[in-house]
Amino acid sequence: MCYLKRIVCFGLLIVCLFSPSVFAQPANNHLTIGGPFEFTTLNPSQNGYVFTRMQVVETLVDVSPEGELLAGLATHWDVSDDQLSWRFHLRDGVVFHDGRVMDAASVEQSLSYALQQHGPLAQAPVERLAVDGDALVIELSQPYQLLPAVLAHYSTVVISPDSFDDQGRITRLLGSGPFKIAVFAPPHKLGVERFDDYWGQVAAIASAEYLTGHRGESRVLQARSGQADIIYTVDPASTSMLNRVSHVQVHSDLIPRAILIKLNSGHPFLNTAEARQALSLALDRSGIARAVLRAPGSEANQLIPAPLADWHLADLPPIERDLQQAAALLDDLGWEMGRDGVRVRDNQRFSLNLITYADRPELTVVATAIQAQLAELGVEVRVSVTNSSAIPAGHQDGSLEMALIARNYGFIADPLGVMLSDFGSPQGGDWGAMQWDNTDVAELLKRLEGEMDADTYHATAQRIAALLADELPLIPVTFYTQLTAVNQRVENFRFDPFERSYYLNEMELSQ
Repeated sequence: MCYLKRIVCFGLLIVCLFSPSVFAQPANNHLTIGGPFEFTTLNPSQNGYVFTRMQVVETLVDVSPEGELLAGLATHWDVSDDQLSWRFHLRDGVVFHDGRVMDAASVEQSLSYALQQHGPLAQAPVERLAVDGDALVIELSQPYQLLPAVLAHYSTVVISPDSFDDQGRITRLLGSGPFKIAVFAPPHKLGVERFDDYWGQVAAIASAEYLTGHRGESRVLQARSGQADIIYTVDPASTSMLNRVSHVQVHSDLIPRAILIKLNSGHPFLNTAEARQALSLALDRSGIARAVLRAPGSEANQLIPAPLADWHLADLPPIERDLQQAAALLDDLGWEMGRDGVRVRDNQRFSLNLITYADRPELTVVATAIQAQLAELGVEVRVSVTNSSAIPAGHQDGSLEMALIARNYGFIADPLGVMLSDFGSPQGGDWGAMQWDNTDVAELLKRLEGEMDADTYHATAQRIAALLADELPLIPVTFYTQLTAVNQRVENFRFDPFERSYYLNEMELSQ
């Protein structure tokens, strides 16, 4: 009986989320957005990406579509000669959604909260926050050139002091953005309405809502039927159907994210660079990009795409599929082809588990293609689709063998933050290297933390990128193309490749 009740409740939930009777056609000045990622809390360190994208909250530093750091709630910043004291000068005339004026004290309170949470600011060498007139001063224990980029991260948003209760917990999210929260119904719905006292461009749209749902098919049906104005993270397989609908346009945008195979480099099958290179050479990246992702030209020969130029090797040739060379590498390692088409060494079959997750629907079909391509090399891959949390869990307990992931190198505007997390220690990172101990890379990354000279930074980042391309602790598959379905009634749509903002205040809706 309990089981049947759960089934009924789940069915009612689906009806409530996707039924046309509930999702009426959008009102003339109301925008409906659909995406795959749920949210559960007002805590910016956990779900801040939803609130920055919906323009509820803002950060001291902004990021241009080209990755350049720009003025945000801070108009400019200075750093001392010893690089240990940073002064952020705050913008005048900024008002929070409760009517309070932003001052340095409110910024200090917000960043003090961020320092206590999980996030990139907590990992920075911050000694002290101080208020100095209309400026916020951040004192460091050692030089840290990443600080402005970290202050552009969603976990460092500035919110009104009235957002906190007496115990310092966030009970309301009162930001300074062009929209304020009207409905907070986790995990599936966030409603916002226009904030008329915004310091910047006041929105033309009166209200908007963000609706989540993991099933890509359901979101595509919303776009096709007109029940949603914008659908982010469209399944590539659905583009042909949407392209036949006159009122929907599918936008394709490159973002600083890559689809990668995360490997357990300590596994006895994968603990040599030659074994990892063999797997890489067996992949038909062009076929995956063209036939699976519908994004020809997105093949990846390294981890970080070209727009992040410091970390991208411009002269690195593409990785062409070469099964003969891949087979020769495995032959030299003692792997012989078995009767069933799977290679064998010391009575062990070359068989590995690969996990991926459904939050990004393209990963499951790419995983299936990889499974078929490696089978031609004599490597058996068993694919399972699970929650994304299984990947860091498998990394931590050592059980993970292979995982297909989408890694965001624009998580912090400067990729160094992600690179430090992924490769900066012998333990690697939950979404980076696993049991791959390269002290050269770790030392070079550590050196970059305090490097302020642009030329030296570039040269060192290039050395790190070359080592990763040779050693392949992660195997690059494709660079990431984000597909977005946009209703023709939406005017002035533009995509943020760093996925920080939906630019709602720039949009208008035709009648």
